[in-house]
Amino acid sequence: MSSNGSFGAGTKVAKAEMGDLERMLSEAPSSETVCLKLAKILHVRRGEVALMRLEKNSLRFVFPVELRSAGVLPLSGSAVAARTAATRTPLLSNSFMRVKHVSLFEAVRVAAEDDDKRMEQMPIQKIMSVPMVNPDGKVVGVVQVSRKGPDPSLSGSDFTGEDLKQLEKAAAILARMPFMAEGAEM
Repeated sequence: MSSNGSFGAGTKVAKAEMGDLERMLSEAPSSETVCLKLAKILHVRRGEVALMRLEKNSLRFVFPVELRSAGVLPLSGSAVAARTAATRTPLLSNSFMRVKHVSLFEAVRVAAEDDDKRMEQMPIQKIMSVPMVNPDGKVVGVVQVSRKGPDPSLSGSDFTGEDLKQLEKAAAILARMPFMAEGAEM
């Protein structure tokens, strides 16, 4: 099979999975269910997806649940997520360890799938960060997808422009999820 045929098949699968994410809107799913679906779409692990909601000029973690009590990121701060929300600009970095960032949250133990225990508390090597904008044009949060590992070569493949496009499409859907409304129960 040619590489174009293979790419086309992958695009069809991604579109179908994105449709699944869209259909979840009517089911009022938990943030965990939605983020596990997003992890599957983008071929990352559970602990490599982060969802933050904008509340009172700060970002508060919605997912992973283990980070909900870890504090907030002020929009005025230098954290990548804060810059993403404040500037409304997506970021894709396959050399994230070289970028100055808040690594405090990387130290919080996040539940991992049974076969991924070794990935707990690994540093983020590659990241995509996308603002979530609701239909009214208001930023309601940020979604980040990362690849973790002891070094870039062991953290998985580089993110591509196509991966970023997929995350941007997902962010538009996530912005409409009930748990993303300010003050909504997490």
